[in-house]
Amino acid sequence: MESTDEQAPDAFAALFETSAGNFKVQVTRAWAPHGADRFYALVSQGYFAEQRFFRVVPGFVVQWGMSGDPELTSQWRNAPIPDDEVAQSNTRGRITFAATNLPNSRTTQLFVNYGDNLNLDGMGFAPFGEVVEGMETLDAINAEYGERPDQGQIGARGNEYLNEAFPNLDYIVTATIAE
Repeated sequence: MESTDEQAPDAFAALFETSAGNFKVQVTRAWAPHGADRFYALVSQGYFAEQRFFRVVPGFVVQWGMSGDPELTSQWRNAPIPDDEVAQSNTRGRITFAATNLPNSRTTQLFVNYGDNLNLDGMGFAPFGEVVEGMETLDAINAEYGERPDQGQIGARGNEYLNEAFPNLDYIVTATIAE
């Protein structure tokens, strides 16, 4: 794990190559500066490679952000991001860090909104970007397992657990900062 607090550019894009196709996220740092900075660091460091989309709830969200390598997950677990003010709504295609109900609890888990989830705005979920290409790819992510994958098991065993118990999960091949 490298530095987690490098400032991201004011605007940048990230390209995701997945087992279901590709998608592109456009980030606007002003929307949620701490979230944008962490996302930039994670993408730049190759953190998302080989990660499974482990929570897929049609009409709600598709979520990822736990490494297939349990050691890497545990390193980042202790590097929370300070909360951002919610400046944009959780509308379809917006990308947001997941969090618990505790302050400053965001780390590496992300979701893209499948629908307009405006109720998440009042709960402090601050979008930092949006899908500008390939939303149809995210819509096609395999949803057969829903919310069944256990995050404790993902943290402990990573892709070994997911491949064993949920072999058909779609996954990220690679994510890179677009030039």
